[in-house]
Order: sequence, then structure tokens, then C-alpha cells
Amino acid sequence: MSTPTFQRLYVEGLALWSPSLPGWTAAAPALQGLPTPASDAPLLSRPSPALLAANERRRAPDGVLVALEVAAAAVTMAGRDVATLPSVFTSAHGDLAVVDALCTTLASDPTLLSPTRFHHSVHNAASGYWAMATGCHAPSSAVAGFEASFALGLLEAATQAATEGTPVLLAGFDTDARGALASVTRSRGLLGVALVLAPEHSAATRAVLDWCVQPGSAQLTAPLNALQSPAAQALAGNAMADALSLFEVLARLEAQPDASEALQLPLGPSGFLHLRTMR
Repeated sequence: MSTPTFQRLYVEGLALWSPSLPGWTAAAPALQGLPTPASDAPLLSRPSPALLAANERRRAPDGVLVALEVAAAAVTMAGRDVATLPSVFTSAHGDLAVVDALCTTLASDPTLLSPTRFHHSVHNAASGYWAMATGCHAPSSAVAGFEASFALGLLEAATQAATEGTPVLLAGFDTDARGALASVTRSRGLLGVALVLAPEHSAATRAVLDWCVQPGSAQLTAPLNALQSPAAQALAGNAMADALSLFEVLARLEAQPDASEALQLPLGPSGFLHLRTMR
């Protein structure tokens, strides 16, 4: 078997949001396995991204809100110009609550179908909201790959950054399954993650990310990277859970700058994404 050839990228910004971990400041120590400090602040059921006006925040579905929240946080950490940054948005299912509401209406009274609900249901809704909120005219992709959606989104973003020689934003999110969909779809809770990946080292670099693709059979029902922290394990029911092992590694690198770790993310039945991380 030939030795895999790794390509190198640099993580300049990262973000994670869930109701229990509302931002990287809270998420990083929790993903390192440290106890979460007690707080009197009430848990938010969904974020409130400052990019959107108040009326837009009220109307936007959970998936759009969490995608914009983590995307904006990662770009801010990286110090990049949001208006010129290409992006990849990835989600296994999009917003399941919106899809359930549409299907319920279609089954009961199709004449009541909401045009607003419909445009929230399309898979690139988060990407469209991002472009409108930021004024960004750079290319944007919307990716879906069932339980390998984060890994496939990461591959898409990494390929773009490497071939185009430009930083790329990756944002992944999935929402809670609702109604009849909850009986057939594995996704619990709300989770968003984001990375800004750059082809060259800069003052904003927080981690090195080497990557390559290896063909082979991947068993999606048996994750290759066991989650180590209780915080990550608690989020594992979400369809974006394949991102959590990498974010655990990135959190540990912040606490141990001299460390390096390797992991594999299934890309589906045909291969793996091999990753090596270091500071």
C-alpha cells in the first residue's frame, strides 16, 4: 500500500455552539474534559447572531441561526474579510423542524403552505442568509452527506483552499428531528461548528491541519474516533457529530501546544479523511 501524501492547511478560526456550550470560550475547556463551571445564566435554546436584524432573527429557523452564529465567530477569530471569503456550508438534513412543518401542512391542508417556510427548507438556506447578511459575493457551496456531512464539507473546503490558494470558511450544522421525522432520522439537539482554513501560515494560525484521502470501506455506525469528553459525548446524538472528534483535538491543542494527534473521519462507504493536527 502506498504511503498517503498529506496536504497542509492552517486553522485560523474555529467556533462551536450548542445550547449547553454557547461559544468556543465555553466549549474549549469542556471538550478538554474539564468540569463546566456552574452558571446562573439560563440556557439559550438557540443563538442570536448579531449579523441579522432583530426581525430577521425572529423569523429565521434554528439551522440558519446556529450556522450564522458559528460562521461569524470563526471569521472574527481569524480576522478575515467576511465579504471576500469563500464558504462551504454543510448539513446532513438542513432544518428538520421546517421540513416537518411543511410535510404536515401538505398532508393536512396544502393551501396553507407558507412561502417563507418553503425558502427556509431548501438546503442552501444558511448559505443564502450568510451572503445577504454579510454582503459576500465570493463562491459558496452547500454540502450534504448523511452522517459524513462534516467530513465531506471539510474535504470540500480543504480542496478549495488548496487548489485556489485562498482561505475558506467551513460551517456545519444540524438541528433536532421533529414530528414523524424523529422516528426515522437520527439527530437530536442543535449543534453548529465552523473553521476558517488557510493555505499559508499567518499570525492568526491556531493549528496546523494536514489532510489526505484514503479509499476504503468505512463503517459509519462504528466511529473511528471515540469521543473522550462528557461534553462531546452529550452532543453525539446530533447529525453533525462527526465534527466533534476534531474539535476535541483542537481544544486539547490549545491546552497542550506541543502535542500532535491523528484521526480519521469516514467519508461514507468509499473512504476516509485522514487528519494530523499540531500547533
